[in-house]
Amino acid sequence: MRDVSLWRALLGVEKTVIERVEFDEDAELLVAHVRPTARARSRCGVCGRRRPGYDPGEGRRRWRSLDLGTMRAVLEADAPRVRCPQHGVVVASVPWARHDAGHTYAFDETVAWLTTQSSKSTVTELMRIAWRTVGSIITRVWDDVDAHCDRLAGLRRIGIDEISYKKGHKYLMVVVDHDTRALVWAAPGRSSATVREFFDLLGPERCAQITHVSADGADFIDSIVAATCPDAVRVADPFHVVKWATEALDEVRRGAWNDARALARAEPKRGRGRPPADAPPRPGGERARALKGARYSLWKNPENLSENQRIKLAWIAATDPRLYRAYLLKEGLRLIFTMPYAAAVEALQRWISWARRCRIPSFVKLQKSIVKHRARILAAIEHNLSNALIESTNTKIRLITRMAFGFKSPEALIALALLSLGGHRPVLPGRK
Repeated sequence: MRDVSLWRALLGVEKTVIERVEFDEDAELLVAHVRPTARARSRCGVCGRRRPGYDPGEGRRRWRSLDLGTMRAVLEADAPRVRCPQHGVVVASVPWARHDAGHTYAFDETVAWLTTQSSKSTVTELMRIAWRTVGSIITRVWDDVDAHCDRLAGLRRIGIDEISYKKGHKYLMVVVDHDTRALVWAAPGRSSATVREFFDLLGPERCAQITHVSADGADFIDSIVAATCPDAVRVADPFHVVKWATEALDEVRRGAWNDARALARAEPKRGRGRPPADAPPRPGGERARALKGARYSLWKNPENLSENQRIKLAWIAATDPRLYRAYLLKEGLRLIFTMPYAAAVEALQRWISWARRCRIPSFVKLQKSIVKHRARILAAIEHNLSNALIESTNTKIRLITRMAFGFKSPEALIALALLSLGGHRPVLPGRK
């Protein structure tokens, strides 16, 4: 193998002429002086079309390449400018790096792969770059992937949800494909305008091909879906419906706890030290302490309860019929989603009647929401569709969010999430 071919392979470049290679001992840096081949010269850095030259630019510049062993390496070349009728005067493209980037293709792809596979400290330490530089690289790589693939093609059944990614009520709207189980779209915001942005990108023809849409019941999502995909089956996510019941149950538990605390405050105070054996019991304080630890006994499914939690639940049934009735309402609604469709239709109607006359304000209010979303709840049972996939995706995005702390913009976080969860994971250079 000739030396030029060897250096081209080591540096991971194509359509490139290696003029000479030098070693800067002071900086411990390998500098490869290169230039594009004749066919790759004088091309617009944006569109890649051949254009007439404009001027020599600002002189020679360098691009960071992958390290060679323990030694840092850079490519150095002239950076002339060309005049493009579409993009104006721009720096000419080079075959070893993206436009307006300071790193080679091989370097960018390696960083992108590492970021989807390993921790933040691993990437920054191994590649010897700042974490914000990683954010810029991730965004560039995803833009390149997005330009060469149609991630919205073939969408039929989708799920829509929002996730908080930063303090101060900063949210992302995310869309997943139930069929491929991939994240297909994400954008900052939590409003009807954000949801409409997705459907505008999808276009009227593809909107008409959407058959099912699952969401958490938010009105701003439902109104846009109804306007853009009128023929799609709108599905209320069972997870969120049961969550509504759990929140109503917790409201009843907190009310019972507050009543017990009020009773404890009204009881006469004892002196310091252990109370005598014949001292009368203090029901208010003991009940408040017991209710404070009853949260998980009420929240968990019966089949997942520990022995102590079963005892706690039996104590609630014996001492607080109202709270236990709220628990049974929550469990009754949860079990409806495990029934066959025909049985669920009747069971849901009976549950609504029960909740309407239960005299528990939080569940009376809940049944109104259930009546409002009844058709979508039954559609979830009939089509066996939920937002379980998108909740799983949100969990993974939360992990990515913790990793992406320090990125200066949500676009870098979105790019990392799409690269990791969108079915287009980067590949290491030199691998097929």
